[in-house]
Amino acid sequence: MVAARSAALLALFAALPAQGAVDPTWQRGEYLYRIAGCENCHTDRKQKAAALAGGRRFETPLGTFVTPNISADRKTGIGSWGEQDFARALRDGVSPRGEHYYPAFPYTSYTRLSDQDIRALYVYLQSRPAVRRSNASHELPWYLRWRPLLAIWKWLFFTPGAHAPQAGKDPVWNRGAYLVQAAAHCNECHTPRNLLGGFKSGFYLAGNPDGPDGAVVPNITPDKKTGIGRWSEGDLVQYLENGMTPDGDFAGDAMAELIRYGLKYLTHEDRTAIAKYVRALPPIEHAVGESEQENKKDDEF
Repeated sequence: MVAARSAALLALFAALPAQGAVDPTWQRGEYLYRIAGCENCHTDRKQKAAALAGGRRFETPLGTFVTPNISADRKTGIGSWGEQDFARALRDGVSPRGEHYYPAFPYTSYTRLSDQDIRALYVYLQSRPAVRRSNASHELPWYLRWRPLLAIWKWLFFTPGAHAPQAGKDPVWNRGAYLVQAAAHCNECHTPRNLLGGFKSGFYLAGNPDGPDGAVVPNITPDKKTGIGRWSEGDLVQYLENGMTPDGDFAGDAMAELIRYGLKYLTHEDRTAIAKYVRALPPIEHAVGESEQENKKDDEF
């Protein structure tokens, strides 16, 4: 009898998770959460609001967008969403009620996330504290308030679908492409947009003079005159870790925030993959911000 009880207890303890064990899916989701900068966009730090409770305002040429609550609150957040609801939002830019999302929510990049990563991100977000905070409306001109029109925008500018590794490229390059194009969604800020809010063809990552909140977002193609063509791979890896540029300056504004709360948590291997991918891109001469003004001065002489 004693032996039988002992055997039963041993079987029970063997079935329990080890103390301090972390669910690998949750852990993967936390990593993606940092890379994607979810907390940066969905937390109103100016008002010292709770994380992920929404309310952060972004001024753009098309109007002011206010980020929603994505905490696990069932009434004002996404706590009532199923995994398929979440996947549909990221993959297709559609809410659980079937409404189109504005592309200020970067589903145009998140659509490239793998099913595994979407699930991991969902698991992690649902584990975060629920915060009851009502969502505010966007402040847009009247002609942009009718969401069904976004179906036309999507037809013009949006191609849904997960990222596919490119044949002939090594695994490091492909990992960098996935991180830049999908998880970190660099394209959303670093590529200029046309009057309808679509990306300008031929200017991939070439800098955006009209970034969020009026920020000038630099050219990060390897163009030596207007981009980061003079940076070494090590320079870029270091920048992604601590925000320091090769000349000793530091990242500012939204990029500083992204590095502080997100990109500094990347593994060295992933920072290296991003650097290899970006430095292998075609250089595009496109001056924005200070470099634009310097070029104009040069043209005068």
